[in-house]
Amino acid sequence: MALKYFQKEKECMPNEALRKLQGERLVENFRHVYENVAYYRKRCEEAGVSPDDIHGLEDLDKIPFTCKDDLRQTYPYGLFAVPMSEVVRIHASSGTTGKQIVVGYTKEDLDIWDECTARQLVAVGADENDIVQVAYGYGLFTGGFGLHGGATKLGAQVIPISSGNTKRQITFMQDLRSTVLACTPSYAAYLGETLHDMGLSPADICLKAGIFGAEPWTEEMRRDIEKSLGIKAYDIYGLTEVMGPGVAYECAEQKGMHVNEDHFIIETIDPDTGKRIPDGEKGELVFTAITKKAFPLMRFRTKDIGVLNRAPCPCGRTFVRMSKPMGRTDDMLIIRGVNVFPSQIEGVLLQNGYPANYQIIVGRVNNTDTFEIKVEMVPEKFSDVIAEINKQEKALEAALLTVLQIKAKVTLVAPKSIARSEGKAKRVIDTRKLHD
Repeated sequence: MALKYFQKEKECMPNEALRKLQGERLVENFRHVYENVAYYRKRCEEAGVSPDDIHGLEDLDKIPFTCKDDLRQTYPYGLFAVPMSEVVRIHASSGTTGKQIVVGYTKEDLDIWDECTARQLVAVGADENDIVQVAYGYGLFTGGFGLHGGATKLGAQVIPISSGNTKRQITFMQDLRSTVLACTPSYAAYLGETLHDMGLSPADICLKAGIFGAEPWTEEMRRDIEKSLGIKAYDIYGLTEVMGPGVAYECAEQKGMHVNEDHFIIETIDPDTGKRIPDGEKGELVFTAITKKAFPLMRFRTKDIGVLNRAPCPCGRTFVRMSKPMGRTDDMLIIRGVNVFPSQIEGVLLQNGYPANYQIIVGRVNNTDTFEIKVEMVPEKFSDVIAEINKQEKALEAALLTVLQIKAKVTLVAPKSIARSEGKAKRVIDTRKLHD
């Protein structure tokens, strides 16, 4: 019989015991950071807080936030809380501006990370008999090693294929009989597309589940992937600064991601004021690492927008669930004064039968923002009749206007003409930034 939990006594811990454990670990790890990270100790002194002021979860608000700017200012090792002789691995973010964010792990940190991703694998129905094809990138990016470690901890067979060489990926799925796929959702969609182009169907492979993260994706995209690959598609959440994939994971209910609360405290705040907001309300997600030793961030502002749900989950896990990120405070586009999230656009496209391959182009002409969305036509809707294309464009513009409350120019382009991505998809081209 398949496992239901990897560590039942932890994943199903009674709430009172979990809160007590979190409080104890918060007190211990805050002291660890305060005593070993000079930069953060100075921040705490400026805020008038010391370890003697932190007695449990009720004192969380007293602890200063950390953000990406702090990580950049302390590059590369200024926030490490252990001697470098205890650091056994380095990872780094794929930051697009300035220097990369460098993080470190002790051996114990890696063991915890492996446990967290093993929990995700079991939650999607995997056990030691499964074959996990890890098509996340390996290297400084945390994706490949994160899922690899969890699969190894579980005792499953791992295919560390990394990303790229898409036809070979599918050949391996067939020949090696992979049962679980791990990659970005945009690459999973591309794999499904390529499977079809190769004249194959889900019946020709053995996949049963996929674990997809590292970029935003919608429920519509989930259903498309599930159909094209013949699987159940699960979300996983992580970020380089906090740990990597496995900070939170979906169970079979697919109704939010369980945060590994024995290792992380999550809260939601108003991104403008920094004040905590109640569970169930949309806010910026903030994480505190309470067991990591090499790089334990306190109250790290993720800039991801989400909602927390503490209602009991039918799966039996007691960890709080977080929604899929609903956008970011920093990738939100403000176009003619209106807030626009790429995920909103993707949802409209998928609802109207278009693929999740699109490009948002924002510019500025005569001090007025321009807003164009290039969208691939699907083969069955493809037309070379100008009038028919214009009709489809106008219909899509109307659908987008309803959701976005701002008019976008839609340009339909030929199927497969927008460049595919084997990593994180680049959706937005904002030329206004060139003139800032």
